[in-house]
Amino acid sequence: MPSPPSQTSTPPPEEADDRPLVERARKQDADAFEELVRRHQSRIYGLCYHLTGNHEDANDLAQDSFIKAWKALPTFRGDASFITWIYRIATNNCLTHLKSRRNVLPHFSLNDLDANTENDPTLVELVSHHTPRRDSQLNELQKRLNEAMLKLSEEHRMVVAMHDVQGMSHVEIAEVLGCNPGTVRSRLFYARQQLQAWLSDLIK
Repeated sequence: MPSPPSQTSTPPPEEADDRPLVERARKQDADAFEELVRRHQSRIYGLCYHLTGNHEDANDLAQDSFIKAWKALPTFRGDASFITWIYRIATNNCLTHLKSRRNVLPHFSLNDLDANTENDPTLVELVSHHTPRRDSQLNELQKRLNEAMLKLSEEHRMVVAMHDVQGMSHVEIAEVLGCNPGTVRSRLFYARQQLQAWLSDLIK
């Protein structure tokens, strides 16, 4: 199985029907599972990175998520899509990891957020290349962003990572987290409000 790629955020993979590959993989067809990994490893790696803020941890967690998926495939009933299922596995992996390292400060790169900041006006202001004070405040902003993301609870950090960084819809996030879209919207609103409050003095 190939290692997850080094990029931190990518566009969603091409729309493809995973079901034939999943059925083959359930019968221990390694080639079919390799194709599923190839299709989805970038998104899973990106999720792990934006929840942990660490490239090495993200590599390990993404790899472990696919290993767990391979072992659990015989029990996969197809009630959800394969990508939703693997997202759940990766999310649980990350939550377990974060709980074991509560005192370790994660690192979130401003550049890693650039691709999807159009979803959040606050983050647009924070990472805009056209902000006059960007260069002079970059180091302080990076530090404060890390601290602000760490202050968010895991459930609120997850919705920010999934929606604002990875571009997932409220419905997709709700399927992964096992809640309703309204809950996702509420968590995202709260998280943005908190980030804006904690960083407001830097964007005045």
